[in-house]
Amino acid sequence: MPDFRLETTDGIANLIWDQPGRPINVMTLEGLEALDHALAAALADPAVQGVVITSAKADFAAGMDLNVISRLKAAAGDNPERGLTDGFRRTHALLRRIETADKPVVAALPGTALGIGLELALACHAVVVADNPGARLGLPEIGLGIFPGAGGSTRLVGLLGLVGAAPWLLDARQTDPAGALAAGLVQRVVPAAELMATARAMARAPLPPKPWDRGEAAPGGADDPAFAALANRAALRPMGKAPATPALIAVMQAAARSFDAGIAAETVQMARVLLHPAAEASLRTAFVSKSQLDKGARRPTLPDDPVRRLGVLGAGMMGAGIAHVAALAGIDVVLLDTTQQAADKGKAQSARLLDSAVAKSRMTAAKRDAVLARIAPVTDYAALAGCDLVVEAVFEDPAVKARVTALAEAAISETAILATNTSTLPIAGLAQASVRRGQFIGIHFFSPVDRMALLEIIRGPETGDRAVAKALDFARQIRKTPIVVNDARYFYANRCIVPYLNECLRLVGEGVAPALVEASCRRLGMPVGGLQLMDETSIDLGVKIAQASKAALGDAYPHDAADAVLVRLLEQGRLGRKNGKGFYDYDGSQRLGLWEGFAALWPPLDPQPGTDEVQDRLVLIQVLEAARALEQGVLTDVREGDVAAVLGWGFAPWSGGPFGWVDATGAGAVVALCDDLAARHGPRFAAPALLRDMAARGGRFYPA
Repeated sequence: MPDFRLETTDGIANLIWDQPGRPINVMTLEGLEALDHALAAALADPAVQGVVITSAKADFAAGMDLNVISRLKAAAGDNPERGLTDGFRRTHALLRRIETADKPVVAALPGTALGIGLELALACHAVVVADNPGARLGLPEIGLGIFPGAGGSTRLVGLLGLVGAAPWLLDARQTDPAGALAAGLVQRVVPAAELMATARAMARAPLPPKPWDRGEAAPGGADDPAFAALANRAALRPMGKAPATPALIAVMQAAARSFDAGIAAETVQMARVLLHPAAEASLRTAFVSKSQLDKGARRPTLPDDPVRRLGVLGAGMMGAGIAHVAALAGIDVVLLDTTQQAADKGKAQSARLLDSAVAKSRMTAAKRDAVLARIAPVTDYAALAGCDLVVEAVFEDPAVKARVTALAEAAISETAILATNTSTLPIAGLAQASVRRGQFIGIHFFSPVDRMALLEIIRGPETGDRAVAKALDFARQIRKTPIVVNDARYFYANRCIVPYLNECLRLVGEGVAPALVEASCRRLGMPVGGLQLMDETSIDLGVKIAQASKAALGDAYPHDAADAVLVRLLEQGRLGRKNGKGFYDYDGSQRLGLWEGFAALWPPLDPQPGTDEVQDRLVLIQVLEAARALEQGVLTDVREGDVAAVLGWGFAPWSGGPFGWVDATGAGAVVALCDDLAARHGPRFAAPALLRDMAARGGRFYPA
């Protein structure tokens, strides 16, 4: 069955997108061909007055199937750029046939329309959307390391101007139907029951051509001075260093000159971006690797064992968050704390999140009540008796964790799995409190639990396959992307985050301007500057973690120079956001700016290092720790290393992760950078044998 089918009644042709075997449509080469054929048949039929393009599914489309890219690359043999440009030209020609058709063509969107789904709609003469508050409309491509290349970039500039289009293109803004109407992306929003009748009525009446086909210039013109500031700001966004960002800016500027110039620029620039190693890496991580992990690529071969009843020990921020996401997934939860007041407070945290969703029309009141009813706040360990998975989420104190582990194991069945939520403490040590070490596993949730997509599962020395399979099944139930790592202090994610934050501290201690450090973090694509991140997590907590790590590692502890900066700030009474003064000053919840007292404590270097030098130090320190984790067997799959880096701590998403960054940069160039920085800044930048061997043989982490 073709992806688009044609149904004509009463003079209106419905082109219905209904891709077989998928819950939501994605565009394929076969889909484009089917659309072309159905459109041609409708336009050629003299009985057809107008055309409606819609979907048989609850949503319209989620974007383009990535297989389209690989197939277009291969279509021209040894000239992938020509294959891509030829394919894009055919797509543009198809959408122009819609746009210049001599009969009205209306897009009727029942729900979400993202990527090429919205680009297809924008090529129609008018767009009507069902009043579905859960639907999202937008062009998210720049967040994936590419840009809208099926006419969306050019058409948005033509409709909204450079400044008006910037949030939708450079920031990948998404909105609900009401927001799309207010922005001018669509012409009507109607109740879902009236969608098709409204669209068909619109398709019977003449509709005006698009502004560019009426000879109108883009709003604001091609030299809008306000756009320069927006383009400069885009360089500080997480995808600012992606090759797609300057390419998109060039396309937008061309589109502001003329529609034809914009389409031509889209065609050429998109082909170049898709052939860039960084774009290939970011797409691989965001789609291919993540999808494989979500589907259980690392799961032991055992029968499915979903969680039926979950126990959570500790109703603080983390425990309450875990209970919330589990209840949302339909799992009954026993939320246990030492007092009823504390347990009730944890459930109240879920109530606040659900109330917010109801207020924003993202959830019904009935569903909110059903989710809350699944959470039972208790104080008695006997309530855990029916739980098949228990997650301990108490303080990062081995003694406290040991006590609750013993109490829980006395109450649960012999087959139940016990997981500890910890971000730093080795599982081998915590498992000593367990009498069932084969059923004891680490599960590291990231904060805030309801928003962070990554779940780090830690296999202890005695953890069995059944515990790993259970943890992965739980991850799938609560829609988290899991990685499985072996046991070590800090595991994988925090093992890489800590050296990055310490390098920020070292730079400050050396006299590098804090503003330069923060700007370098953001230019790398990190979601926030390292100093701001330490303010958010609190400086005193950083000191405590450093002290605990030093006590555990003794003379092998390598971060004294970094810790000295934190200790000095703590001595100044600067704890971070929580007391209104840290690396930044605050006025209540508002961050005012970096503290002006740094120069008195750490005299500024003169001259200051260049931004590239600082960025090299910040990115390489993370990459090296990721490589060492792989070399030492803590990490066993580079896909997990890249996905975790992007989802867990926002590592330069334009690069696809640390291993993708190495492949895009070249192992030889990375080792040369290591040697240079190690000579000037110390052995922490020394290349591990894994990288040296790879450089010597011209190897890669991923196949070329």
